[in-house]
Amino acid sequence: MKLSKNHYVIDENQPHIVAADHPDRQTLQQLVNACPAGLYQLNQDGSLSFNYHGCLECGTCRLLCNEKTLTRWHYPAAGYGITFRFG
Repeated sequence: MKLSKNHYVIDENQPHIVAADHPDRQTLQQLVNACPAGLYQLNQDGSLSFNYHGCLECGTCRLLCNEKTLTRWHYPAAGYGITFRFG
């Protein structure tokens, strides 16, 4: 799997994506379906499980959502984020 060759440097103190407390369920389903890294998952109780640690920084979730779903989305600070190592 080529994704396993990528290198991530995670800023634990400053997540670059933060989900809202009570996002719209329909938008959440779009995130679950669209995220190429599979980082968004809906729990049985309807809550969202999200882990930004494997983010590909593609911006798909940013394009699908507004501030009612994601309260923050920006690229990680310099020196953090993903380094693609495939190819």
